[in-house]
Amino acid sequence: MIECHDISVLAGRKRLLDGVDARVAPGRLTALIGPNGAGKSTLISVLAGERRPEAGEVHFEGAPMAAVPGRALAQRRAVLLQDSALDFAFTCEEVVELGRLPFSGTPEQLDDGAAIAAACRLAGIDAFRHRSYQTLSGGEKQRVQFARAIAQIWRRPEEARGLARYLLLDEPTSALDLRHQRMVLDIARRLSREGVGVLAAIHDLNLAIAYADEVILLRGGRVLASGPSEEVMTGPGLGACFEVEVEILTRGNGSRAVLV
Repeated sequence: MIECHDISVLAGRKRLLDGVDARVAPGRLTALIGPNGAGKSTLISVLAGERRPEAGEVHFEGAPMAAVPGRALAQRRAVLLQDSALDFAFTCEEVVELGRLPFSGTPEQLDDGAAIAAACRLAGIDAFRHRSYQTLSGGEKQRVQFARAIAQIWRRPEEARGLARYLLLDEPTSALDLRHQRMVLDIARRLSREGVGVLAAIHDLNLAIAYADEVILLRGGRVLASGPSEEVMTGPGLGACFEVEVEILTRGNGSRAVLV
């Protein structure tokens, strides 16, 4: 498990996170929800071990995050940022291959080809995997970066058993059309069912309510609520978070929808 307790992060005099508790559990898809400027990207960077907080504790599998060697951490958790700029003339496949760098010189390097092929297939980029990354649309680039993150945590089924892995996604659907938004979250949910702990910052509340097992509501750098989706994603809870009137509807098939 990746977890943090009483985290505070400052940017000058501004408090980006204030006393935040959060966790990413293996086998669960956790949605991180909040308005713009709530601190979602900051929290993801802290949980990824890429930013050290001014106060509080962050643990990876029970050990202080700061004590985990960077390479060991990179072999078990992957991060997809909102904006992954790349100025080199790489092919899409070469970008996906970057996800395998933590395994260079290890026995797992022998699985690079299988990992890259599986990631490209899952992310639906086989049709353009040999094209230049620079020629792609924004949505296509996002899918390539998603494939890179998948390749980083990919393991053969016999090796994945009992090995906690994590996928941290910052707005993974922001540049995607409706079909590919669903595709990305279908994959994220499939990976969580295979034991991966997934944290995804999601703006679309209906996508969040459809896919999340757990939800963290973040506003002004503080956690308003966290827990199972059905307990956190309520009309009053979402209304308090976004300062709008929210109604939760139940469809005939039992699924829930958010009406704003």
